[in-house]
Amino acid sequence: MTKISKDQKTAVLKYLTDTSNPELINTYLRFIEKKLNIQPVLFPRDKTIYSGIDKLVGALEEDGKLWKETEIKIRFSLEDVNENTKKIYICPFTGKVFGDNTHPNPQDAIYDWVSKCPENTERVGGLRVKRFFVSEDPDVIKDYAEKTKSAKAPISKTVYTSALNGKLFNSKNAVIDDFKRHYIKKMSLMEVQNQNRFQIEDKFLAFLQDQLAEGKITGFIEALAEYEEFVPYIEKWLEEDEE
Repeated sequence: MTKISKDQKTAVLKYLTDTSNPELINTYLRFIEKKLNIQPVLFPRDKTIYSGIDKLVGALEEDGKLWKETEIKIRFSLEDVNENTKKIYICPFTGKVFGDNTHPNPQDAIYDWVSKCPENTERVGGLRVKRFFVSEDPDVIKDYAEKTKSAKAPISKTVYTSALNGKLFNSKNAVIDDFKRHYIKKMSLMEVQNQNRFQIEDKFLAFLQDQLAEGKITGFIEALAEYEEFVPYIEKWLEEDEE
């Protein structure tokens, strides 16, 4: 028999009292959401809903669609970066960097630099490619700011590029944090069940179908019936089912 904990009971009762004409299935989904701590997320780019952020991140990492490991050169120059720099543009061929506060127009400057850079041997149509990195990660910027204090020959450093926006980050975790902040939308189980615009990831869909089995919903109703405050709602659901 389905059992309802004190916290689950409180969550269900709050949903019922806060909702006008609460439906049985939605109430049950609120219970499942609380019981199993499910926090679905939508990945709008792929139009797919996952059971949680960790499942989504894991799937993208497995397919190589979240981050890419790359190597940059750090070239040291005292005027390039300082403690007030928030965004940098980096030449991948020499490590030359332009800061948003140390150059009047850093984006134009990096375009001009890579188009003339003698170490840029990449060509498209006979012209040098205008490829460069952009980073707003404080840890990446910090590397440049600290190294400029003792200018030496350029060094190489392994960093991570977001597969979604191309920006550089100091670590994989930083890429993932940026992804969580900007590329997902949290949903409730009720929203997942009541929508038809997005596909549901296969394992999550199978889980929902299993949870919505008639026997489990019946067990939920029987568990609610043990508490007097739920009886009026149960009676209403049963009446609607008979109509």
